[in-house]
Amino acid sequence: MSPLCSDQRHELLSRARQAIAEAVRGERPAAPLPRSLSGSQSNEEKTYGAFVTLNCSGRLRGCVGQIETVGSLAEVVERCAVAAATEDVRFAPVSLDDLAQLEIEISLLSPLEPVAPAEIEIGRHGLVVEQGMHRGLLLPQVAVERRWQWQRFIEETCVKAGLRRDAWKDAGTRTFAFTAEIFSDASGR
Repeated sequence: MSPLCSDQRHELLSRARQAIAEAVRGERPAAPLPRSLSGSQSNEEKTYGAFVTLNCSGRLRGCVGQIETVGSLAEVVERCAVAAATEDVRFAPVSLDDLAQLEIEISLLSPLEPVAPAEIEIGRHGLVVEQGMHRGLLLPQVAVERRWQWQRFIEETCVKAGLRRDAWKDAGTRTFAFTAEIFSDASGR
């Protein structure tokens, strides 16, 4: 996955903010913004996983994403942004009053690759743990923000999947790592 340029990042953040505002106001989505992300072999045409994290006054307000996506990157980001604002069951839907304080962070995921627990790099890898129908994902920034070492990171990913903390040791559990390009409108990154 090649990194996006500043203009592409800005466009995705703008699309996410517009989609959230329209959803909160109950409006129909506007016509698509110009597709400056498109072009020959562009990032727009590739398949990505994407997560949109919303914070309001420095507190988590929603986070929804897709591990694997097909279609336009902009459409995926827009869908995830609206879902983070309106469907994250941990929070009440974003209100009109929240819009002005809403901070948007986008994480574009690389493809998943199997990883041995001892190979997990904090600050570089995000994790997915799978066992049967259970699947949990934590973004790379989670371990950094909470100052976790690799074992705590994999345990918390198991918990996110609805498994026992030590389920990563089971023969039927699969662990995958990914990297993420992370940018937000709050930091100007």
